[in-house]
Amino acid sequence: MIEVEVNCPDVETARVIARATVEAGLAACANVVAGVESVYLWQGRVESDPEVTLRMKSRMAVFDRLCALIARHHPYDLPAIVALPVLAANPGYADWLDEGTRG
Repeated sequence: MIEVEVNCPDVETARVIARATVEAGLAACANVVAGVESVYLWQGRVESDPEVTLRMKSRMAVFDRLCALIARHHPYDLPAIVALPVLAANPGYADWLDEGTRG
């Protein structure tokens, strides 16, 4: 299991990506977390923007397809799509996640 995170420019973009990933069976669920401010280096300049974090529960086996789907719907030139390992989860949840991410 993995948790995949990507920041989006607004809630609507995050919702579109969340729905698309769940409908495609590439994420079992997605959380839209508003109120994030990102400070980052882009093209030699330090930038700061409000963003919305999208967190998706998935499996490493579908990560490449998940990234491709996110990229198709994401407006950024280079969205940061990162996967974090899930070290443990309750058995019922783990089974549910596995069933929901068959892609």
